[in-house]
Amino acid sequence: MSDFDGGDSGHDVDYGHYSAGQEHEGLDQLHQANGSEYDAQSQFGVYENDHHAAESTDFSTGSHVEYDQPAAVHYEADNYTNYSHDASEDDHVFAAEGSESSHSAEFGELDALSQRFDGAFAEGTQFHAGEGQFGVAAN
Repeated sequence: MSDFDGGDSGHDVDYGHYSAGQEHEGLDQLHQANGSEYDAQSQFGVYENDHHAAESTDFSTGSHVEYDQPAAVHYEADNYTNYSHDASEDDHVFAAEGSESSHSAEFGELDALSQRFDGAFAEGTQFHAGEGQFGVAAN
């Protein structure tokens, strides 16, 4: 806005200046990180124990006597012994053990910064002159 007023009585000067505005500024920052990990572990064991035993005993004895006479005499004797022993033994042990584990992890990270700066300003200047100071020709 600008005014110039010469006035009725001579050379009065009235000057005005006004300025206004706005400023807008911004800051944008973005940071992103991603990652993952996986771990696995396994352990297994098998144990076995065997034991076998066998025993066998066999004992036999015998006796057989037979006698015949022509006069119708018949004699017969039997002695017999039989002994048998059997044994068996068996042991068996079986064991199994195991473990297994796993781990999985994932992560994501996002940092965002957004900032806006708004500013407004206004300034003004005024100049007044009386009679006989500055006139129109001084512009």
